Amino acid sequence: MRWVTREHPKTDRIACPWLIRKFIDAHAEIVYVGRDDVLPYAEREGGTSFDAPGARFTHRDGMCSFEVLIEEHDLGGDPALALMARVVHGADVSEDVGATPQSAGLLAIADGFAMLDIDDQRQLELESPVYDALYAWAQHEVANA
Repeated sequence: MRWVTREHPKTDRIACPWLIRKFIDAHAEIVYVGRDDVLPYAEREGGTSFDAPGARFTHRDGMCSFEVLIEEHDLGGDPALALMARVVHGADVSEDVGATPQSAGLLAIADGFAMLDIDDQRQLELESPVYDALYAWAQHEVANA
C-alpha cells in the first residue's frame, strides 16, 4: 500500500513510516510530495495520507500523527510503543518538548537530519535505525520498570 505525506520530513514524517513498516504494513511504500499534493495524490493513487492537513491520519485531540496511528491500529497495548509515543510526541509537538527527557534529544536528531539537505527517501533510510534504537531502549525501560 502507498502511504503519502508532506515532503521534507521531520519527526512525525519519519516516525510514522517507521511505525507503519514495523507494525501496520511491512511492505508500505512511503511517498513524500508537496504539502498541497498530499490529498490529491492519495486519492488519485489510492494511497493513505498521513501527517498533513486533512489527512486520514494526522494530529488530532492533542495527539501527533504517530500517536493517532497507534490508536487507530490498536497498538496501544505495547507498553514500549506507548513510551516511545510519549517521546515522539514531545519531539513533534513544540509546546510539549519537555514531555520526556528524551524528547529534546530526538528533536535535535530530527532537526539535524533535516539540515543535511538529502533526498527524503534517503533521510528515511538513514534515520529509521534511530527509531529502531529508540524502540529497543523503550522495551528495556518498560521491562526494568
